Amino acid sequence: MFTRILIANRGEIACRIAQTARAMGVETVAVYSDADAGARHVRMADHAVHIGGAAPADSYLHGDRIIAAALETGAQAIHPGYGFLSENPDFVAAVAKAGLVFIGPSADAIRAMGLKDAAKALMEKAGVPVVPGYHGADQDAALLARAADDIGYPVMIKAVAGGGGKGMRLVDAAGDFQEALASARAEARTACGNDAVLIEKYIQHPRHIEVQVFGDGERAVHLFERDCSLQRRHQKVIEEAPAPDMTEAVRAAMGDAAVRAAIAIGYKGAGTVEFIVDGTGGLRTDGFWFMEMNTRLQVEHPVTEAITGVDLVAWQLRVAAGQGLPLAQGDLTITGHAFEARLYAEDVAGGFLPATGTLAHLAFPDGVRADSGVETGDEISPFYDPMIAKLVVHGPDRATALADLSRALGDTQVAGTVTNLGFLKALADHTGFRAGQVDTGLIARDLDRLIARQDAPPALVAQAVLAAAGLPDGSLAGFTLWEPLTRSVDLRLNDQDIAAKLVVRADQATVGWGDHRVSVARDRRGWQVGSRACLRHGDQITVFGAPSYVFTISDPLARAVDGAAGGDRVAAPMPGLVQAVSVAAGDTVAAGARLCVLEAMKMEYVLRAPRAGVVAALGVKAGDQVAAGVTLVTLEAESEDI
Repeated sequence: MFTRILIANRGEIACRIAQTARAMGVETVAVYSDADAGARHVRMADHAVHIGGAAPADSYLHGDRIIAAALETGAQAIHPGYGFLSENPDFVAAVAKAGLVFIGPSADAIRAMGLKDAAKALMEKAGVPVVPGYHGADQDAALLARAADDIGYPVMIKAVAGGGGKGMRLVDAAGDFQEALASARAEARTACGNDAVLIEKYIQHPRHIEVQVFGDGERAVHLFERDCSLQRRHQKVIEEAPAPDMTEAVRAAMGDAAVRAAIAIGYKGAGTVEFIVDGTGGLRTDGFWFMEMNTRLQVEHPVTEAITGVDLVAWQLRVAAGQGLPLAQGDLTITGHAFEARLYAEDVAGGFLPATGTLAHLAFPDGVRADSGVETGDEISPFYDPMIAKLVVHGPDRATALADLSRALGDTQVAGTVTNLGFLKALADHTGFRAGQVDTGLIARDLDRLIARQDAPPALVAQAVLAAAGLPDGSLAGFTLWEPLTRSVDLRLNDQDIAAKLVVRADQATVGWGDHRVSVARDRRGWQVGSRACLRHGDQITVFGAPSYVFTISDPLARAVDGAAGGDRVAAPMPGLVQAVSVAAGDTVAAGARLCVLEAMKMEYVLRAPRAGVVAALGVKAGDQVAAGVTLVTLEAESEDI
């Protein structure tokens, strides 16, 4: 076994790997960027090495610096986590050339699965079912259109080097094909540097089920399946294991296909074989097809660990150190059911835009596995994925586990940034999801209901008013000589202004606003209003729960000048990377014209002109990393008729 390994990653996965390594008596080396000097993964490690600037391209994607750090600190192996360099075959080869062990598959195995078209051809040869489609090298647009006609609409155009929805377009009719092809190619060229595509039959009621595999280079086993169908824009939201309604026959067929895939490329380590499944009329042994193989540990691996009792990271370290597979297929069993929910700093009501902020408070309920790379006081950086934590629950059956997930989400406390906590809670409580009726279109169909803002109950508003007033709990709280203590408190919740009046008479208080009146009493524990925990941080008050309610203490004078420059200024709605700038100073633009493209949280957002006008100035250039609120483009002020 290794005595010291370097973890070439950050955030929750780096912390999770360090935890297992420590339990195995293996020292860890963390690497960190300028932005991560005080990060939790650095604090957890035995040693740490600075590798560059905040942007990933200046640090976590610099393989040479990471290898140098491993050699400098005496690490014997490098664990890549996921993302960054985890599926980069050139990095794997460089690690081996430096005399170090890569904790993962070989460079050849990664290359074999790196391009979707080549991978599908390889899988067909290995007897793994693949979706009907065209995976050829000839990329002539007319030929691709004919292939789509032969397959039958609807079809999916996919970039061969894409991932996370990049270069992917659904086409319902032949007349829309060429426009969708051009759009997919352009996005793939920008994101992947490769505009080649493949064409596949689109499954009308698809489910996304993946199988966890583990190999030692010669043999392989599977650790059953995970259902990852609950997705938004091709990004997973809640995952579970095992899959709802899975039969033993289908499980055996999918597991056998996944193992054949792993053995075909001499796979070593943890990997995931992803299948698209036709959910029409139940699961069938002839109703699943290979999509791709992720040649790394997956974000959702904890649900597999929960139902099997296996520590997949421990297996990774043992196999990389030259030991065989710890268990045979017949020794692996499923116990109970598990769910994982991905908690992000993101503005759900604003279109799921990633958010930043300093965590004024972060707490998770007992009985929940919370894999997190941040703690209270840490910053959600604009440079990286805004994940706060993965919440994992395990129960004896699906219904119990899902109820536990709902409770866990309701009891999780986050202050200092907006989150998707309420959205996750709405999903966990969704009637169809509770019944196991899952497919990849569920969120899109019910999105409006899932993200609908809920009015704060009067008791919670009163709780926020008391917190804003800052009343003490002592015996003289609210004491005045002649008249009751009266105080005005102005709050703002979402887009609503709340002008409240607080009247205190010794141990009694009344909070009033609009048509609402809430009476509050005080006892030895303090003012008793609402049943939720509450925290004041700066000019904000968070009443915890799912959804949480974040009130801002208003300054009436500041409200008058709010948004004064809105029509002339186009600002970044979220932190991100400026991918492209489409205009120059002096250009005349129409309302809605494309100004620039911002990339954030693996997605691209087009910023458009709010009105017709002339570009006065550019605040950024392509390649700039920007924070939320930074001015990107300024239009000349509109002339006023006198």
